[in-house]
Amino acid sequence: MNAKEKISGFVLNQAMNYISGNPEKNLPKLLNWIDALGIKDFESQSRVFHEVLDHPDNVWYQYIMGLWRDIDNDVLKAVFRNFGLNASLLSFPKQRELEEEHGCNIPMTILIDPTSACNLKCTGCWAAEYGNKLNLPYETLDSIIRQGKELSIYFYLYSGGEPLMRKTDIIRLCDEHPDCQFAAFTNGTLIDEAFADELLRVKNFIPIISVEGFEEDTDFRRGAGTFKKVERAMAILKEKRLPFGTSCCYTSKNVHIIGSEEYFDRMIEWGAKFCWFFTYMPVGKEAVPELMATAEQRAYMYRQIRKFRETKPIFTLDFWNDGEYAGGCIAGGRRYLHINANGDMEPCAFVHYSDSNIHEKTLLEALKSPLFMAYRNGQPFNENHLRPCPLLDNPDALVGMVEDSGAYSTDLQNPEDVRELAAKCKNASENWAGVADELWGCYGHCQSCKNHQSA
Repeated sequence: MNAKEKISGFVLNQAMNYISGNPEKNLPKLLNWIDALGIKDFESQSRVFHEVLDHPDNVWYQYIMGLWRDIDNDVLKAVFRNFGLNASLLSFPKQRELEEEHGCNIPMTILIDPTSACNLKCTGCWAAEYGNKLNLPYETLDSIIRQGKELSIYFYLYSGGEPLMRKTDIIRLCDEHPDCQFAAFTNGTLIDEAFADELLRVKNFIPIISVEGFEEDTDFRRGAGTFKKVERAMAILKEKRLPFGTSCCYTSKNVHIIGSEEYFDRMIEWGAKFCWFFTYMPVGKEAVPELMATAEQRAYMYRQIRKFRETKPIFTLDFWNDGEYAGGCIAGGRRYLHINANGDMEPCAFVHYSDSNIHEKTLLEALKSPLFMAYRNGQPFNENHLRPCPLLDNPDALVGMVEDSGAYSTDLQNPEDVRELAAKCKNASENWAGVADELWGCYGHCQSCKNHQSA
């Protein structure tokens, strides 16, 4: 850590201590002090913060104050330091410099599968096909993080399988890399009091709990009794003032529940501070294409999420429908990549093709591989950023990249030809195109699309 980073860390720590004494009073005062310094690069951010902090009835004012009220102070400081400072403010310019130097994408985060094992067997989930035989050794996980830090990557997500099948190694990595922010997409059923106490100790791990709606819909995909176990896990985390989020996969069967005001209110009641929305993808030979959301259902989620961002104190992300904010597809190392439990480095968690393995190549070598360079050269895959995905929205783009790069299917049990996978998305892509173009046209003219939100 250089002198600038040490000073930044010290200043952040002092600021957090000051705010924590009385956030309602001290946060606006701190912002005014920063304004008085006349920091040119902070002017636009300052306007945004003032818009929130100068209006206590603003939903984001309620959200920010809720962070200090609901989350352990030391954990909150670690999140601001590791994610806000290390993984974002300090890392972003360094990553852009490295992109120029190496001529390839440098991601903000890496999604890693520590194991393919899972204690559930969810309908339509590709992980269930992989069995429980694949595991990345601790030494490999540690090496990935060390290589990532050399590229100024300080944010690591876990998926699976069920990543908490590797609880011990996950906590060990948190201890080994206290300057990194870790999170995991988990079914939540393995979270207990002992694990929550470990999270309070390490301070740099956030669970993202998968919920498919209320009890009937969650248990439909994940098995009877799962919903009650998940609610118990969230109650433990909330009681111990630990931050957590939810991950919601909307399908043709549950979309009007996932997008309902009742469900948003329930997530807030559970104590979730954010929600990451995904739509069902027909990946794998055992996929259920009938679960794919229709174009009308995807548009419904687009409108609902934007409406509730103005009225509900919960931070939301939509992996596909937020392409307008990310400038299109974020995969292929542009903002993230995926490493599965066999070590295959894939451009996306939903694109199970690779031309590189972490046991044979370094992280940087993989980012320079033909498949990842094809992503870099092809992005954005559509000028309409509401059609960002090279699989769901532009399936021919994925076919071309996989075939031209010589990438192989990473499904060890039932390899899937990329043309067969793309064919399952063709109708969804064509049906969404017209709807997305209408939404994008509105976005281009009025930015907020408020007329569509009320439609």
